Amino acid sequence: MGATALKWQGWLVGLVGLAGLLVFAPLGLYVWASGGDRDPAAPPPGPVVQDVRVTACRVDPVSRRVVGVVEVTGRPDAGPGSYVVTVEFRDREEAGGRAAQALVKIPGVAPGATERGEALGPVWPPATVPWCGVAAAEPAPETR
Repeated sequence: MGATALKWQGWLVGLVGLAGLLVFAPLGLYVWASGGDRDPAAPPPGPVVQDVRVTACRVDPVSRRVVGVVEVTGRPDAGPGSYVVTVEFRDREEAGGRAAQALVKIPGVAPGATERGEALGPVWPPATVPWCGVAAAEPAPETR
C-alpha cells in the first residue's frame, strides 16, 4: 500500500466523520433544546396555560360525545384577545397511550374577565368516565 492510498483513506475517514457530525449534531441540539426531562403529560410551560382550565367534563346524553367546558381568564396586564385551547380527552387522568384532542377558540377575552367555551370530543364508550384536560393554550390573533 503506497502513500497515496493512505492519503485517500485519511480523507475518507475525515469526510465520513464530517458527514456524521452534520447529520447527528442538529439532532442532538434538537433533543437538548426540547428539554427531555419535561413530563409529557404536563401542559407546555408558558403564561397562557395558567389562565386556562377545564371546569367540566361530561358526556352528552343524546350524541354520546364527550364535552369539555373551558374557562379562560384574561390577563390584567394585556389587552383583549382570543385564545386557542387544545383540550385532551382520556379515560383516566394518567397519561398513557394516545388521547383524543379538540381545539376551541374563545374570542373577545377582556383583561380580568372570564369567558367560557366548549370543546366537543369523540363519541364516548358507555362504560367509561371521561377525563378532560388542557393540553395546550396560546393567544390567537384577533380577526375582524
